[in-house]
Amino acid sequence: MKRLFLLLAIGLMAQMGFAQEFDKAKLDSYFDALQANNRFMGSVAVSRDGEIIYTKAIGYCDTESKIKANPNSKYRIGSITKTLTTVLVFKAVENDLLDINQTIDKYFPTIANANKITISQLLYHRSGIHSFTSDKDYLTWNTKPKTEKEMLDIIAKGGSDFEPDSKAEYSNSNFVLLTYILEKSFEKPYANLLVEYIINPLGLKHTHLGGKINPKNNECNSYSIGGDWKLEPETDISIPLGAGGIVSSPSDLVKFSDALFSDKLLKKESVEQMKTIKDNYGMGLFKYPFYDKTGYGHTGGIDGFSSVFTHFPDENISYAMTSNGTNFNNNDISLVVLSAIFGKPYTIPEFKTFSISSEELDKYLGTYSSLQIPLKIMVTKENNTLKAQATGQSAFPLEPSDIDKFKFDLAGIVMEFNPKESTMILKQGGGQFLFTKE
Repeated sequence: MKRLFLLLAIGLMAQMGFAQEFDKAKLDSYFDALQANNRFMGSVAVSRDGEIIYTKAIGYCDTESKIKANPNSKYRIGSITKTLTTVLVFKAVENDLLDINQTIDKYFPTIANANKITISQLLYHRSGIHSFTSDKDYLTWNTKPKTEKEMLDIIAKGGSDFEPDSKAEYSNSNFVLLTYILEKSFEKPYANLLVEYIINPLGLKHTHLGGKINPKNNECNSYSIGGDWKLEPETDISIPLGAGGIVSSPSDLVKFSDALFSDKLLKKESVEQMKTIKDNYGMGLFKYPFYDKTGYGHTGGIDGFSSVFTHFPDENISYAMTSNGTNFNNNDISLVVLSAIFGKPYTIPEFKTFSISSEELDKYLGTYSSLQIPLKIMVTKENNTLKAQATGQSAFPLEPSDIDKFKFDLAGIVMEFNPKESTMILKQGGGQFLFTKE
């Protein structure tokens, strides 16, 4: 028994030592390759046992003025905001200001099924309330300020997509409503609640409810890729609020993550409720597997920003990434960082360039349709960049990788053209679909 205990102790110490002594130089080289090939702008941080063991920032907060990102640069974190909002909801529950099972009709009598929908169902995305960000016209008004009344009118007009608690479906409307409930319960603005219950207690220096982005304050603009980085419009923060309005840095996010899962923000039973999964949804959390390990966290996306944070309780490791521009699959970046930390194999990508003139792109232009899937893809060009746009979706740039072959790494898409036969093969997620030019 003593020998078994000794072996177990040595094994645990070896695991801890390896995670702390990972190959930092190799991981730096990975990010250097992304930066050299204009694939990613953003920042990452990793902590173990509450201590940061790795940070890296690449790219620019502002491309026009060439303001470089640093580990303390601030990014809009999108829906990671929902995790912090959930913490505030449970803080209200612990302070007897809210009951997790109370209905929302006293707050929002104009919302469909308000007398059936509970706080818990809002947190679990089980309310049935239509998500306003799914509306076709959303991007025509998202940059303009909205009052609470205007947002409630929009959400009420969206109606219900399903009977409350019959299933789960992601809805940003749920967490905008939770923002208003919190403000009414505490009788304080949401921004103040963040400061009082999360930011000040944890000493978060780079986290706050967002506003107009100012790169001179180390706040990053966001970009899309289309040959060069293109500045994205800013969603007005009066719209996402507690669903997606917070600004933060990866170092602050791992600090928040460590505090949350060590029960420093909420009672243990509250955190356990957040972690309880129903139909793949927790309360402000999702479950993330990595090999034989299980993490809890959330992703975020708003404008050209994308983000993720994950905590692995068994190893007491937190990871966070914020990005303000990507021409790569950000999930692959997260997998590489976690592989480095947990001692799993990964490779540094080699980016091959393949040049093609604007005139040569003309042979690929046109509208393509397929008998395999009910989708049309329009292929156009902008200067020296080929672009594709599927029915009802936004256009995305295609990067030449070989003769008649193009790719869009962000979505794992490969398009192989045969100009002589006027066909194109679309490859994504292991599937292959034949398209013919109309």
